[in-house]
Amino acid sequence: MAKKPVLVVMAAGMGSRYGGLKQIDPVGSQGEAILDYSIYDAHQAGFDTVVIIIKEAIKKDFMETVGKRLEKAPVEIRYAYQELPNLPEGYTVPEGRTKPWGTAHAVFCAKEAIDGAPFAVINADDYYGKAAFKVIYDALAATTDPYAYCMVGYELGKTVTENGSVARGVCQIDDKGYLAEVIERTSIETYEGGIRYLEDGVYTDVAPETIVSMNMWGFMPSFLDEIEGRFAAFLKDALKVNPIKCEFFLPLPITQLIKEGKATFKVLSSPDRWFGVTYAADKPTVVAALKAMTEEGKYPDGLWK
Repeated sequence: MAKKPVLVVMAAGMGSRYGGLKQIDPVGSQGEAILDYSIYDAHQAGFDTVVIIIKEAIKKDFMETVGKRLEKAPVEIRYAYQELPNLPEGYTVPEGRTKPWGTAHAVFCAKEAIDGAPFAVINADDYYGKAAFKVIYDALAATTDPYAYCMVGYELGKTVTENGSVARGVCQIDDKGYLAEVIERTSIETYEGGIRYLEDGVYTDVAPETIVSMNMWGFMPSFLDEIEGRFAAFLKDALKVNPIKCEFFLPLPITQLIKEGKATFKVLSSPDRWFGVTYAADKPTVVAALKAMTEEGKYPDGLWK
């Protein structure tokens, strides 16, 4: 019997632009963080197991806040740890390296906790909305092809902030609704004329309905073996060029698998608005939105009562 899909939450990043440990920052009336709401929505969609990726450096603070609350949640919580020395055989941490290895490395570190199940991956500090968890759970539960993956795409206009620039993966989608490529744009911002990105000193407008990735991916277990081998190949070249700051992000192995014709990524959609705390100034908007949804009855006042 196939294993039920599990949810993987990436919560190891420190949030440099935000200026603090935003994974545990309270946004709910009872002190809940954004990831509490994601886990609540995921459980309603069918997920019974959640793997949370953190770092040993934040373990104490995390367990005393989020971890303590989640003891009351009706899901199994497992923890995985993203640490620099967790590398493919034959590789060691370069002298002076303190920067994490990136989002694909985070998933690589969770392999044992995922335990051979299909899995969805999300960021801890992004609010995705109820519909997204339902569509990705149903897609994973129905999939038998080991290389049929998926993602939930969002309209760019529903994911930007007025408080500064954001990084987004702009999705190129083929006429059958499958992902063809993810192009990383690291400096997208709103302005009086709409939305634009900056690259090589030049601004280019982007339509607000453009589909972007918010790191909500759906994978079969085969992806874990793929990133292990691809991480080693990445390190072989990247360590020669930029040993202190190179990062292994999810869009790299994803794009490789697509271009090789080895895997497909069905682009699923969600009508919900994304909320996140890229910057500290974003927090009041998130708090107000969750308060409104609680008053509308979408959430109980206190998720884990």
